[in-house]
Amino acid sequence: MGEVKVIGSTSSLFCTRVEWALKLKGVEYEYIHEDVRNKSPLLLKHNPVHKKIPVILHRDRAVAESLVILEYIDDTLKQNPLLPEDPYERSTARFWAKFGDEKVRISVLNSLPWSEGEEKEKAIESARESLSFLEEQIEGKTFFGGEKIGFLDLAVGWIPLWLGIMEQIGEMKLLDAEKFPSLHEWSQNFIKIPLIKEALPPREELVDYFTPSVSYMRSLASQKQ
Repeated sequence: MGEVKVIGSTSSLFCTRVEWALKLKGVEYEYIHEDVRNKSPLLLKHNPVHKKIPVILHRDRAVAESLVILEYIDDTLKQNPLLPEDPYERSTARFWAKFGDEKVRISVLNSLPWSEGEEKEKAIESARESLSFLEEQIEGKTFFGGEKIGFLDLAVGWIPLWLGIMEQIGEMKLLDAEKFPSLHEWSQNFIKIPLIKEALPPREELVDYFTPSVSYMRSLASQKQ
């Protein structure tokens, strides 16, 4: 592939999935750390629409949005394919990847402690309902695509670490081993894979990063009561 740069942040689950894909493909890359609170001219130049990370630069051509980047990487390098060959299976993987970002992740964020009482319980129930759909997809499999790590594994690979941190900060339990045995087992196994593990940021670093934001949102919620 050659001449690959990643503009990202170690605290971002979206950036980590891009790193995983590059590592699976055996691609060497330069990592350019981005301060998301003080966005650089480089980021604004290469992603002027959304102004978000991650962005990869491949021979000075920019590709933005993590799921789009995963497909670009897979289309550019054929070894260790991320998406299946069958068109239906490819579309299914894309569907659930989008579901993971737009439904599961958002429902988990909504469960954090800026809501209380009945509102919070509804948010937690919604998050668990979303996770139940992923439980059905992984049941009886080693990985979501079968026996090898694939596109959907990378897309929902935030669950083992980031979800656990959200549970810790929010003082709640969403991924219960009894309710979601298959998803829980996948989560435990996925995070232990050396290639996956080596790209993960330290747990303590993420806790320190997210806790102030949650505390701030909790303070705003209490002021509205």
